[in-house]
Amino acid sequence: MIDSFINYLEFEKKSSQHTVLAYQKDLEQFEEFVSTAFEREDILMSDHAEIRAWVIDLVENGLSTTTVNRKIATLRSFYKFLLRSRLIAKDPTYKLKSLKNPKKLPEFLQETTISSVLEESVYEETFEGNRDRMVMEFLYLTGVRLSELTGLKWENINLQEEVVKVLGKRKKERIIPLTKGLVRNIILYKKVFEQRFSNVAQSDYFIVTNHGKPSYPMMIYRVVRQYLDLFAQTSKRSPHILRHTFATHLLNKGADLNAVKDLLGHSNLAATQVYTHNSLEKLKAVFEQAHPKA
Repeated sequence: MIDSFINYLEFEKKSSQHTVLAYQKDLEQFEEFVSTAFEREDILMSDHAEIRAWVIDLVENGLSTTTVNRKIATLRSFYKFLLRSRLIAKDPTYKLKSLKNPKKLPEFLQETTISSVLEESVYEETFEGNRDRMVMEFLYLTGVRLSELTGLKWENINLQEEVVKVLGKRKKERIIPLTKGLVRNIILYKKVFEQRFSNVAQSDYFIVTNHGKPSYPMMIYRVVRQYLDLFAQTSKRSPHILRHTFATHLLNKGADLNAVKDLLGHSNLAATQVYTHNSLEKLKAVFEQAHPKA
């Protein structure tokens, strides 16, 4: 039944390959656990006690709260699928509770820091330098995910209408506006691109390697780390911190929360609300500095 569930995720829910593989691995680990600990041959017959024992075992083995909760979510989805398929009569995860996860505010870069990253003359006047600058600008000025950037093609960018069409999670498309400054820099980048690889085909990938191959996650990580190392004091230097910075700066400037949600491609408002905490901290700092009775 694991195979049927995986097919459901892949072809009906259209989950990402990363999600599908993670769910499959979680279920195989659970299957191995109940087979060893309870001599259970079929996880369709597993009960609440067996699932709870697995969760306890995961915690005792030092897995993080986030990882354990993801595995719990896997089991919930799996048994709901079985229930809908009428393969089981009762959901054994019904009373299973997620572990309490301490909330961490997403780190972001200060405006002065990101300005230095984008505006200082640290990028070489080569294709590589122009491409690296585009990576940094595009991540910050559009808030796209890493996977969305590596999958982006020239045909997705409409310079006349100043928008980009992004394919997000679960194959959902969204439109993100481009700033006039970013449009100008994309035009310049396109010229350098054409000089390096001849004419740009619409089917070509937007960000490519030095040899014209599609970019990949580790390459983008290296680019981001290289330039953030020059200016940023934050401990995190991943592409995602530029997405956090994009969202936080918009909210700090008074952007509507629902608009930011749509720009980020979040499926619900709760995922976006985490950024309001950063904005609230800034308001508190301004209040304490400016109010005569603070």
